[in-house]
Amino acid sequence: MSDVFAVDLALDLTPTAPRAVLDLLRRHLGLDDADDGGDAVEDVPDFVALLAGRGPAVRIGGVLTAELLQGDGHWSLTARQEIHAELLPELDALVEMLAFHAKTEGFIGQLRFYEDDVPEVLLNSAGKVVRMPLRAADPSASR
Repeated sequence: MSDVFAVDLALDLTPTAPRAVLDLLRRHLGLDDADDGGDAVEDVPDFVALLAGRGPAVRIGGVLTAELLQGDGHWSLTARQEIHAELLPELDALVEMLAFHAKTEGFIGQLRFYEDDVPEVLLNSAGKVVRMPLRAADPSASR
């Protein structure tokens, strides 16, 4: 048994997202700030890049990926990662920061314990993350 969660994020950041937010996000993506002229993010002991996984997923199936692309006046983020339960507080802080600077309202992602069938939806409501647990449909209700 493992304490792994599947996390999926898909959102656009506002054009006014501070450079420090973008630099921290790049660090979580495992990107080197020196390549794009960004300010160096200070070293934080025990920092774990939460969105840096690439390649086949170990527990959740499919592929781990994350991409940050500059669009017309904004940045777009899409990520699919495996996160250990011990890193959930760091993930919560990252998602809260992203929601605060998100251009996207409503659905911005989902979180699912890898053994569960149904995720918890992550919604952006005026810059605050709202978690909405979903339930599996009752198969007998459709008869």
